[in-house]
Amino acid sequence: MRRALTELEAKAFLEKYGIPFPKRDLAQNENEAIKISQKIGYPVVLKVVSPDIIHKTDVGGVKIGINSDDELREAFRDIMETVKRKKPDARIDGILVEEMIKGGYEVIIGGIQDPTFGPVVMFGGLGGIYVELFKDVTFRLAPIDDVEAEEMIKETKGYQLLKGFRGGEHANIELLKRLLVKTSQILVEHPEIVELDLNPIRIFKDRAVVLDAKILVKG
Repeated sequence: MRRALTELEAKAFLEKYGIPFPKRDLAQNENEAIKISQKIGYPVVLKVVSPDIIHKTDVGGVKIGINSDDELREAFRDIMETVKRKKPDARIDGILVEEMIKGGYEVIIGGIQDPTFGPVVMFGGLGGIYVELFKDVTFRLAPIDDVEAEEMIKETKGYQLLKGFRGGEHANIELLKRLLVKTSQILVEHPEIVELDLNPIRIFKDRAVVLDAKILVKG
């Protein structure tokens, strides 16, 4: 049996390894969500938090680009109503209010516990919705070091964008390498993790931010 951690649980665990995430907090109602949003600063993203929902967008559980208290109230109500209609039996822990990160390049880092080879780490040069479309991914057995991490990044077609295609701003490859090495370390140290996804990761010239994280564990 596999169990999916909620996004809050996954991010809390991964932060102990220094994985960077946007500012966020959990709200139980609209007023709490507004207080959190005002503290974080608009624009924000709203996401349903439920141990019974892995793919939040499939049940209308995500709203992005919220710029005011009024928009937040409307989005909060819409998420709750839509999720309850599409997934009536789902337990809802609350709504995650998160800083909205714009710009940069989107990539993906992930990994699995292969039954034959053990922990395997993956890098995708095009993250977000494009990873399934272009399948621009490469794999290594974990653990990996900085050299192997750089090889993985350079093997993808997305590397051409990351290094500043046609005068564009270059991404911080050193930060990406560190994230890859850390992910491989997590997979080695925690064999109970059968699947791990950091997607999308927004990578900039001076920083990297992981927008979403999914972890499946044994039992």
